[in-house]
Amino acid sequence: MYKVLLVDDEMFVRKGLLNLIDWEALGYEICGEADNGEEALALMDECQPDLVVTDIRMPVLDGLGLIAAVVNQRQWNPAFIIVSGYHDFKYAQQALRYGVNDYILKPIDEEELTATLRKLASVLGMRKLATLAGGSHVTASIMEALLHGSCQERDISQYAAAIGLPQESRFVYVLAELHPAVPDQAPEWSAKDVVCALQPLADRSDSRIPMYEQSPGMYGVLLDLRRLAAEQGDLSAMSVYQSLRWALSKVKDAAVTLYVGQTVNRLQDVKESYQSANEALSYEFAEDGRDIILIDDVRGTPLYYFDMAQELYASLLEQLEENDEKAYTASIDKLFAVFREQRFAPNAVTNAITRCVIGVINIIRKMDGDENELQSLPAMLDWQSRHVRLEGLRQLMTAFAAEAAGLILRLRGEQAKGGIEKIRKYIEANYRENLNLKSIASIFYMNPVYLGQLFRKTYGVYFNDFLLGLRVKEAKQLLRQTDLRMYEIAEKVGFANADYFVTQFEKLEHMTPTDYRNKLRGRTGKP
Repeated sequence: MYKVLLVDDEMFVRKGLLNLIDWEALGYEICGEADNGEEALALMDECQPDLVVTDIRMPVLDGLGLIAAVVNQRQWNPAFIIVSGYHDFKYAQQALRYGVNDYILKPIDEEELTATLRKLASVLGMRKLATLAGGSHVTASIMEALLHGSCQERDISQYAAAIGLPQESRFVYVLAELHPAVPDQAPEWSAKDVVCALQPLADRSDSRIPMYEQSPGMYGVLLDLRRLAAEQGDLSAMSVYQSLRWALSKVKDAAVTLYVGQTVNRLQDVKESYQSANEALSYEFAEDGRDIILIDDVRGTPLYYFDMAQELYASLLEQLEENDEKAYTASIDKLFAVFREQRFAPNAVTNAITRCVIGVINIIRKMDGDENELQSLPAMLDWQSRHVRLEGLRQLMTAFAAEAAGLILRLRGEQAKGGIEKIRKYIEANYRENLNLKSIASIFYMNPVYLGQLFRKTYGVYFNDFLLGLRVKEAKQLLRQTDLRMYEIAEKVGFANADYFVTQFEKLEHMTPTDYRNKLRGRTGKP
């Protein structure tokens, strides 16, 4: 992703830019916003943007002043796009003098800005190209022509001389994927790390090795196999790949996978090697466990592009809801075994993982929970950018499942507590009716035995004792405040039989209802 800094003194313009363009789909991410040029300069070190989109007329320091400051200080080298409401030739002329990439008038046309960003992405990508001979940069236009096959045959000799490679040899484009040491962390690699790792190989063979950062953690290198293999005294290409992988793995002491394109004999055919290396990348999970994947070995072998089995998906979610750790761990292991055995393509793996994550999120939301409580969720949503192997992804998935199962269990407890509170309030409001555990369980769609256990666990008293306590409490009030007969009081507090009422009252109060009333009147004995 290329980092973008938005600079405009009008907040609604910045927010409009944020929402107008699907930045991520175009390969960009917004790294910061500034109200004016001075604020933007203060953010440059922190953000280190690849692109600055700025207005011209702003307070404190305007857009042209910002561009001039960046150009003159030479600490940063971002591309610039000016977005202005002023169609002033002098501004445009000055902007072009500073090397601004484009000048777009407000109101912003979405298609125009999108086209500009797509075109600029190619330029920004070429800026990341480097060569290892004395640290000089490979000319962007040359590498772009080679990788995209737009170079003319008459210009090849000049291109070859410029990048220090022969016109004809055994060339191969190799993608190096650098895996994190810990699955839930993004790879901490930089282009400088890769350059340092490749330097000894370049020095020993007196060869330049152009390097291209395709994405964070994914680097492409253009190798002259003939020269590199001859230097090692081994003419096999595999020895070169093994040396390359070993050198890269030592930088951060982490795993590296190489995806090797087809070998070409002419520099102008490098596009074919570049495309086939990216084709080899589509076998990263099907060939999981291999450190070096050659397109010549895997091309034509089948890949699975469909969804995971519905039965496995449904079972996994059910086991998570039941908090059956042994079962859901086994299901996850089975899912990843299927990925390997059926040779899932990257898109198919992505779809399966996304489906499971969304399923878990839906369960949590239905229980009135917040999935953002899951600390493992960001890693699961962003696992592709972490460049994990299948085993690392399995570890992420298992950790996510365990945390999700714990959250679901907690939410169920909270729901149960909320539900039992409703039941208690219902009993308190309706104890005068003919209530029993079975009838209440039926009203609230619960198992009577489970309801009884839950009630006692929550309130420390059996359901029948709680109900009796409410009825006797009400009966005592009626005995104190009215002259109602015993059978009338019994009916009012929920007893169908007056004798049973007397028995239950005496059980709780250790005296009959009549004795209780007489005691209040200062008399003893029966009336």
